[in-house]
Amino acid sequence: MVSRKVNVLVYNGTGTTVESVKHAVYSLRRLLSPNYAVIPITDTVLLKEPWAPSCALLVFPGGADLGYCRVLNGQGNSIISQYVRRGGKYLGFCAGAYYGSKKCEFEVGNRPMEVIGSRELAFFPGTCRGGAFKGFQYNSEKGAKAVRINVRKESFKGVGLVPEFVTSYYNGGGAFVDAQDPNNDVEILASYADKLDVDGGAENAAVVYCRVSQGAAILTGPHPEFASVNLSPHHDVDGYNELIASLQEGDADRVSFLKACLTKLGLEISPESSGVPSLSRLHLSSIISSNVDDLLYSWEDIISKEDGEEYIRSEHDTFHLEKPETRWNMNELKDTLPKNEITGELTTPSRSTDEALIDYTTVIKRIVTYDRAWPEVKETPYFNHHAYYSSLRDYRREDTDAEEWGDYLMYGEVLTSTNTILEKNFKLLSKLPSGFTVAATTQVAGRGRGTNVWVSPAGCLVMSTVINHPAHLAASRPVVFIQYLAAVAIVQAIKTYGKGYDKLPVKLKWPNDIYARDPSNTSDQATYVKIGGILSNCVYSSGSYQIVLGIGLNTTNGRPTTSLDALLPPHLPRLSIEKLIAHILTRLETLYKSFIRKGFTRDMEYAYYEHWLHGRQIVTLEAEGGVRARIVGITTDWGMLRAEELSRDDKPTGRMWALQSDENSFDFFRGLVKRKI
Repeated sequence: MVSRKVNVLVYNGTGTTVESVKHAVYSLRRLLSPNYAVIPITDTVLLKEPWAPSCALLVFPGGADLGYCRVLNGQGNSIISQYVRRGGKYLGFCAGAYYGSKKCEFEVGNRPMEVIGSRELAFFPGTCRGGAFKGFQYNSEKGAKAVRINVRKESFKGVGLVPEFVTSYYNGGGAFVDAQDPNNDVEILASYADKLDVDGGAENAAVVYCRVSQGAAILTGPHPEFASVNLSPHHDVDGYNELIASLQEGDADRVSFLKACLTKLGLEISPESSGVPSLSRLHLSSIISSNVDDLLYSWEDIISKEDGEEYIRSEHDTFHLEKPETRWNMNELKDTLPKNEITGELTTPSRSTDEALIDYTTVIKRIVTYDRAWPEVKETPYFNHHAYYSSLRDYRREDTDAEEWGDYLMYGEVLTSTNTILEKNFKLLSKLPSGFTVAATTQVAGRGRGTNVWVSPAGCLVMSTVINHPAHLAASRPVVFIQYLAAVAIVQAIKTYGKGYDKLPVKLKWPNDIYARDPSNTSDQATYVKIGGILSNCVYSSGSYQIVLGIGLNTTNGRPTTSLDALLPPHLPRLSIEKLIAHILTRLETLYKSFIRKGFTRDMEYAYYEHWLHGRQIVTLEAEGGVRARIVGITTDWGMLRAEELSRDDKPTGRMWALQSDENSFDFFRGLVKRKI
């Protein structure tokens, strides 16, 4: 079983700076989406999680590499080195380049800042010496420069067109000394064009490509991932506005060079840079339109009126309530748009390649309320409300216990995260009934387990539903089982979507991921790839646990893994996201009501096992000293994974293990269960 490499992991742990991580994530997402998921990760993930099998590229951004050494020397670097030597790819910017070299020499002779020492990864088998230019100060832009680097075109043969030179942001990076040594398996990709303030060797190498056994690494002293549009003016730094202007003028060449570097590392670049789209309005409707007024009445004590307009100023976001007929208030729109700090002109986020990083918490979220009719297709061209509500009614005829969930829908073509809008705004969440659902076509800050954040592409079913679970039932009806009910509901909704869909090869991975057979694999041995997941967050309010259940499912988008549509035989129609959301909600409401009445029954347990990937699978319990065990199910009291210990000849010893889903990571591809830290 081989995992498809779809993740680009950007180190975001000890030693990094916030700005360096942001720039790296921003540029990589624009060039690699939707082929890869660009995800920030901590040192804990590198040390404790099985990240390597699905990792296409590991990125170390700028910062201070002594911090990297402090937490990753030894075990961490051994894991990274093994990953690269077995075919993995590494990209190091500035501090990440020092860290990937055999020796680091930084500010030699400058005692307060001097760093000299060997480094364990040693992808570049020589010295990275810096700062290449004087003036660097930690946590400051005073040493920042726009530097010119000359590109070695011969190093990019077969990769595509590259510019002759690039203007790049620089702040403290090094030069790779004697990179041209014929005994080294190193190619120089670019050299500094300007005179250095250190001895950079004969070539003044700024960017190098290093072959490392079966893998490769690119290390760069400058920051080609820094886009001028994301640099803020620093009026205390002489010439900083000119620096921004210089970088802006050469931005196209910078992007071309970065694309060429990623291509040389074997990554698949998107034909066009993927801009992060602007946030759209949210459209609030109900299966009975007049009920929207009742819902708004229940919100009365959290709504404030200001200059004749209505707002909900919640903990994380501010919402402006609009009527369809009064929403085009351009004077107010102008007041809320940000201004360019250099020109003073009004700006607005766009889909162009010049779009900057956005603090979405400062953007007012506009909710258009529909109390007379559903939104027309021209208002929500990527979501047909008529199809959704009619499907909801149709499926309720089959699931007679489904009566309310999905009645209220808040849809946005582009929003931050369906889970965040609910979970982080407790003032609003506390007023919502069970089954209130938020759906989106695209998320720009989608959330996964831990700190995972990504842009969810169009074609992915994205939704979050509120479930108010009575606190007095928590002991006999534990909240943890709701994620299992959701997983079953998703698979059942797919397989009963219509006639002929029951054969779709969709499975469950413990505890809450959706997998499908990889249609690109034509061999007899089936391989499975992830196409969806469930994220459940819970808070307590007024006698109930309020659960925000987030669901993401690749429906029509074939990247970064595959989609449900790719599994369909030619004679079956493509799936409708509106219809599938409706069916998931009816199935989930039916299962939940049965759970409330009877608990997690044998029938529910078997429904989960019917579709899961792990029946009788033998695994290794790493946290228990490498004990071998066979997966036999989940416990029906608290939903933990049950595994029976095996002897050397794979016979049961009689000892059973129970593993909690929120403390363990199950790597299906390697057969490991390891404790999360």
